[in-house]
Amino acid sequence: MSKSAVILFAYGFEEVEALTVYDGLVRAGVKVVKLAVGGNLNVVSSHGVEIVCDELVENYNDVSDLIYVPGGMPGSTNIAQCWSANELIIKHAQDRLVSAICAAPAVVLGPLGLLHSGKATCFPGCEDYSPSVSFVCDGVVEDRNIITAKSVAYAWPLVFTLVERLLGSEAAEKLEKTIYWNI
Repeated sequence: MSKSAVILFAYGFEEVEALTVYDGLVRAGVKVVKLAVGGNLNVVSSHGVEIVCDELVENYNDVSDLIYVPGGMPGSTNIAQCWSANELIIKHAQDRLVSAICAAPAVVLGPLGLLHSGKATCFPGCEDYSPSVSFVCDGVVEDRNIITAKSVAYAWPLVFTLVERLLGSEAAEKLEKTIYWNI
């Protein structure tokens, strides 16, 4: 059975966090839809890289197996301020995988009430966006259907975790071998 994912792209997203996860999921065989937040299919990253998305978040009415929120500033705050994006995240959190990295766990997921158990990580210094959450310092944290990662340095470990959850450990190991084939 094929798996699908959506990735949210808002002005000021962190390109390595977004595109590493996009690339890894596609390499593993997951169908990925790039959703634009902010009313324009062309979205510019925090370092000036422009991405052309597949669809606007407010027009997307499907539910995928995974919704992923990359970090970056002001990308994370732009997603947090978009009701269509928040509504989609909440909808996925009911019974699908939700993942976020860097600033996004604290800026987006925390205020939505999705990190209530305190088993989450985020970029150091972003904790103040979700004062009721006790963040841990681990690189990648899984709590039921919520998977968070600390920073851009954990983008590939996050990908392997997501692929394992979506497609199984064999698919994750195969992807890891293709990425780290020379190590």
